[in-house]
Amino acid sequence: MSKQVIIITGASSGFGALTARALAREGHIVYAGMRATEGRNAKAVADAAAFAKEHGADLRSVELDVASGTSVEAGIARIIAEAGRLDAVVHNAGHMSFGPAEAFTPEQFAELFDINVLSTQRVNRAALPYLRRQGKGLVVWVSSSSARGGTPPYLSLYFAAKAAMDSLAVSYAAELSRWGIETSIIVPGAFTKGTNHFAHSGSPADTAVATEYSEGPYKGVPEQALNGLAAPEPADADAGSVAAAIAEVVAMPFGSRPFRMHIDPSQDGAEIVNGVADRVRAEMYRRIGLEDLLKTHVRG
Repeated sequence: MSKQVIIITGASSGFGALTARALAREGHIVYAGMRATEGRNAKAVADAAAFAKEHGADLRSVELDVASGTSVEAGIARIIAEAGRLDAVVHNAGHMSFGPAEAFTPEQFAELFDINVLSTQRVNRAALPYLRRQGKGLVVWVSSSSARGGTPPYLSLYFAAKAAMDSLAVSYAAELSRWGIETSIIVPGAFTKGTNHFAHSGSPADTAVATEYSEGPYKGVPEQALNGLAAPEPADADAGSVAAAIAEVVAMPFGSRPFRMHIDPSQDGAEIVNGVADRVRAEMYRRIGLEDLLKTHVRG
């Protein structure tokens, strides 16, 4: 396996931090992208540096606020300046909100979509020109089983944003294949332990409407929804398995990487629905004479 230069967004904690460490252990040059590296995430930067020293790994932190085009462009430019190239992008940054949909303001919807969806476009526009010029690369999208699996109530913002990001990933896959850039979509299930998704989730700004739900006919639904998500999760479910899956995909030879990989201990049905949707997509490409876009082309 050749050493690759990899950027991971949202790598201060959770799947991102775990993936950064897993890939660094494999011998890659890994940039853990995060915001506020000299502020709220200074400890995450120090922890990453300590890990790199302890394991003799090349794990570097880079200031990369996915909500800022200027920050993203500067972060990618720094990677190119230091490493001389960029081989893989891992879209991991994301945020969750919990509460009745009506109680969230349109501005909150826009903010969550910015973090979960528009952020990937900022990173792509900064990074893809380098990958296209190289004629080879990999884009990994960390989606969610919630995009097509079971969708308990009160997680509407997150589900809608993840579904949008997954749809964008599917479209990008075809538009990058002739450039020699592979796409892999990683689909984690509802890991309720090992990440900060639930602990740091946003809440509705319209507290009056939220109260009407909590004291009305939907009283007790939040607790039931959260308990219901956790109940089918096996006791040994490990968020690190998502990082291991990403490391496995990165290590695969060019041209052999899976379009989609599910890591869902709770088996919420997303793999079945995605399987059908991906087959329908492939059939459509065959019907319109663009079947070659389903495979990544080697560029000389």
